[in-house]
Amino acid sequence: MADSVAPSPMTLLPDAGPDRSSVLHVFTLPVPAGVIESPPERFHAIDIHLGAPVQASCRIDGRERRGIQTQGQFSLLPAGVTGRWAMTRPAQALLLLLAPSLLHDTADAIGVRGTPVLAPAIQARDPQLERIAWILRAEHDDGYPGGRLFTDSLAAALATRLLRLPPNPAPDDRASSRALPPRRLRSVIEYIEAHLDQDLTLSELATVAGFSVSHFKPLFKHAVGVPVHRYVVERRVERARRLVLEGDRSMAEIAVEVGFAHQSHMARCMRRVLGLSPSQIARSR
Repeated sequence: MADSVAPSPMTLLPDAGPDRSSVLHVFTLPVPAGVIESPPERFHAIDIHLGAPVQASCRIDGRERRGIQTQGQFSLLPAGVTGRWAMTRPAQALLLLLAPSLLHDTADAIGVRGTPVLAPAIQARDPQLERIAWILRAEHDDGYPGGRLFTDSLAAALATRLLRLPPNPAPDDRASSRALPPRRLRSVIEYIEAHLDQDLTLSELATVAGFSVSHFKPLFKHAVGVPVHRYVVERRVERARRLVLEGDRSMAEIAVEVGFAHQSHMARCMRRVLGLSPSQIARSR
């Protein structure tokens, strides 16, 4: 791993535009390999991993977690808290910055008493938060066609989910013992990436991992945070999204190329995972 310290993610951001008073800012940005240290900031920051899995470690407020970071996993860095990331290779991130005032207003609206406090989260998963984030990403990529009212509604939904999010438990030795060992996990993930267009089976992936099917399923879920079937579907959806944005293939061709049974199957999975149809993604080109 590189020893150089890269700039804070906040210094890598482009100009957020003339409306600096906005309570929510959305960015997609490259994350360099090596170590990134983030000083305390005035925004709450949600860092969501995009694209192919990466071996990474993250330390926030004295807590640290290492492992394979996969699409949709997020780390939550509350305002005023320091963070440190170490990436084995370059990656991409969806970064959502929320003003503390948004959480205060949302807490009042939903009847939360006292000052709202966010607990740090490291390499966590939450389906509701992911769905909101993917819609915000699509709005950002498409120039916010839904307008300020729609974006503000999504910001309020995101703040509500954060306030109701259970604390991310600190990793412990027992949790690590129930997860697929890193080297075997990498082998499985690389195999999945190389064979997404094929009809993968649990038996096939368990053989790559060197475990029986009954042992492989819980070990994979503990290591990645989602069941293996959902992980494969999410990887197919992400690859399909990229191909749709490239715009040089038909929807039917893309569906076959990434391993879906047919175009309608791909559309259903995209709507379930991203909250968007292939045609909506295509329009964002």
